[in-house]
Amino acid sequence: MTQTDIALLLADAADEVEIGIAPVEAVLRGGRRRRTRRWAVTAVTAMVIAGSTGSLAAAGLLHGGGDGGGRGAVVATHGTTPEQRHVYEPQVTSLAKGMYKNKPWSLVVQFWGAPKDKAEATRQLDAMTRYGVEPAEVHKAADLIGKTSFFVIRSYNGERGTQIMFNTAKELEPFAGTDMEAIATRYSPESESGRLVVGMVAKTAREVTCTWKNGTSTVTQWIPAGYDIYPQLAGVLRPAAGSTTANWFVCRAPEGTSYASAEVTK
Repeated sequence: MTQTDIALLLADAADEVEIGIAPVEAVLRGGRRRRTRRWAVTAVTAMVIAGSTGSLAAAGLLHGGGDGGGRGAVVATHGTTPEQRHVYEPQVTSLAKGMYKNKPWSLVVQFWGAPKDKAEATRQLDAMTRYGVEPAEVHKAADLIGKTSFFVIRSYNGERGTQIMFNTAKELEPFAGTDMEAIATRYSPESESGRLVVGMVAKTAREVTCTWKNGTSTVTQWIPAGYDIYPQLAGVLRPAAGSTTANWFVCRAPEGTSYASAEVTK
């Protein structure tokens, strides 16, 4: 039995379990990656996964502009002031959105710049609290000094968002080739587990194929920076503002099935 088989069995066994924020070791990776580092997720079913095989399936549409949801994907600012470094206000990029049981859901990723001193760190921690996010393994404001933070936030029906994938580190690891890290989660506390997959791949990646338990698969569509996302897109791959080491992808499973595998296919 492979590590992926074990992870999926554990996810099935804990299908209805919801737990609080807890650190989880990321041990399964795609490509040649072997090192591990700290991750945190908010449900047992949000298992760290690595891709295997898949085939061509659904794609979608994109358009320029929009209401600003996609405009967050801009080139990161490397300024000198805390505001230019996005210490107090994160850079936010829309990753996916849609409807579940006639209620809207969305995924965004926030990137927070690294504070340079205790004063900046204290103000950043206060700002994070106002945004409703909690950095991993940070016990006091000073723990944020020199560290970049990101948070993937899932929102459903206008309720307060839930962070489902996040990290705080002095250096975020770069991804190369077919490297992949991701989690399988759900649209909302009411939906089936494994219906939604979100993760990171190399900046050079232009396509990810997600395969589902029913044998079908979804191919992501590349969304350039500055473009919004149509809700009907089943798979998206895009850069995110502030994410200098990886691109981000999301796959949505058809009704009645869930995650089986994923891989970088282009």
